[in-house]
Amino acid sequence: MDPFLLVERDGPVVVARFNRPDERNTITEVAHSEEIVDFCRQMVRDASVRAIVLTGNGKAFSAGGNVKYMAERSGMFGGTPYEIRNSYRTSVQMIGPAIHELEVPIIAAINGPAIGLGLDISCMCDIRLMADTAVVAESYVKLGIIPGGGGGWLLPRLIGPQRASIMTLTGDAIDAKTALEYGLVAEVLPADKLMDRALELAGKIAANPGHATRMAKRLMREGADMKLTTLLEMAAGYQSLAHYTEDHHEAIAAFLGKRAPEFKNK
Repeated sequence: MDPFLLVERDGPVVVARFNRPDERNTITEVAHSEEIVDFCRQMVRDASVRAIVLTGNGKAFSAGGNVKYMAERSGMFGGTPYEIRNSYRTSVQMIGPAIHELEVPIIAAINGPAIGLGLDISCMCDIRLMADTAVVAESYVKLGIIPGGGGGWLLPRLIGPQRASIMTLTGDAIDAKTALEYGLVAEVLPADKLMDRALELAGKIAANPGHATRMAKRLMREGADMKLTTLLEMAAGYQSLAHYTEDHHEAIAAFLGKRAPEFKNK
């Protein structure tokens, strides 16, 4: 069977695509979650990767959990309450920490519906771009369940508690225009221009030294949950590391020499 996550690479930019278009890229099998987690681990280890674009093959970004499995009470939705709890904890709930802790900047290119867990995964990314034809929904309550993939933590931080409550408690889908108004996405693009823009933005990020973008991202992630003084201490430590990299010295030399830098990930 083809991999669930189809990975392509162009220099320092990696494109990862959910690859079950006939199933609207639903994420239900344990193997699906494991592929995503393993991918994140590989990206952390590979210092030559400087930006990632995450999108979906076909017409959907990801429709979240497979409702047919829920109806059949099979897969991760089968067994006793304790077994279902453990299934969540050891499959889809491993995705959130893996993407959230990923230091490589990651852009979600929302090419089609991002529903439930699909929306939650996009919210774990640093930047969200959305096709003008796409919709997103935190739709768990419409199925009589609750946000199990991290949406209860992510959405209020991204769009505020009131708008997060509207989305979570109604379960209604919102269109791209509303998602932009909410601040849920950074930009809305014509569907046929979405990947071009995602790759352009990824290229601009990847043009910078990887150590700098990774540590800058980490500072922003950690800063959401710490005092300014604590963050400044962390920044001082990171800055001292950055000053000793070869890429920093090359960046300075290129700036003063009015030429393009040649970074070596060192």
